[in-house]
Amino acid sequence: MDMNAGFMVTLAILVFVVVTIAKGVRIVPQGEEWIVERLGKYHGTLKPGLNIVIPYLDKVAYQLVTKDIILDVQEQEVITRDNAVILTNAIAFIKVTDPVKAVYGITDFSEAIRNMIMTTLRSIVGEMELDEALSSRDKIKARLRESIADEAVDWGLTVKSVEIQDIKPSQSMQKAMEMQAAAERERKAVVIRAEGAKQAAILEAEARLESAKRDANAQVMLAEASAEAIRRITAAIGEQTGPMSYMLGEKYIAALERMGEKDNAKVVVLPADLQEAVRGLFGRASGR
Repeated sequence: MDMNAGFMVTLAILVFVVVTIAKGVRIVPQGEEWIVERLGKYHGTLKPGLNIVIPYLDKVAYQLVTKDIILDVQEQEVITRDNAVILTNAIAFIKVTDPVKAVYGITDFSEAIRNMIMTTLRSIVGEMELDEALSSRDKIKARLRESIADEAVDWGLTVKSVEIQDIKPSQSMQKAMEMQAAAERERKAVVIRAEGAKQAAILEAEARLESAKRDANAQVMLAEASAEAIRRITAAIGEQTGPMSYMLGEKYIAALERMGEKDNAKVVVLPADLQEAVRGLFGRASGR
């Protein structure tokens, strides 16, 4: 019995020593830092590698990842300054730079950063109109990172980047924009057709004006040519009427010939005194 009791005590002591050593030795993985509390109060931070703590007094209260943390910000509806509803979401890359502030400065730093990004994003987009918000992704991203950087420092965090994953109108807004775009295209088509009709009318009027000007110029030139011909004939004939009568008779006879040569000429009306007129013309010509 004494030997069994001694063995049990030795075994208990051995177990106690092993447990004590196990509680006193802490191996922290690379990329992590552990917060140690002694009797409920912050005592120190364990860096990556082998660390020794006092068993039963020291306790690893928090294990923090010091690598870059990816925070996915859920999609939300945002109302712009011109009362348009758009859908937007984001993604943030943060890093724990001060583990003590990260665990004692706020309850849940990941949720805090996520909510801050959502509220700040609503505020920034709410100051913009729809077209500006849809085309200013880089501007929104820069303002968003700048707005949350100071608060993140107080929580022992560094905001490395904030990216806008998607920013788009809601389904109702998309339908309204499609209708507006269709109406705008129709308006432009009507304007283009009207401009085309206007230009065609202007060109047609200019063509008529140019044609009228040319007709007028042609008539003036013809009249001037006729006047010049008359002046020359008058100068050549002088006061003698014989040549003039001969010329008129010749033209008269030529006109009658042309009338008779036409296919649809059934009856040619001649003056009753045609022979006398011709004889008179030839008589005068013979007299000359």
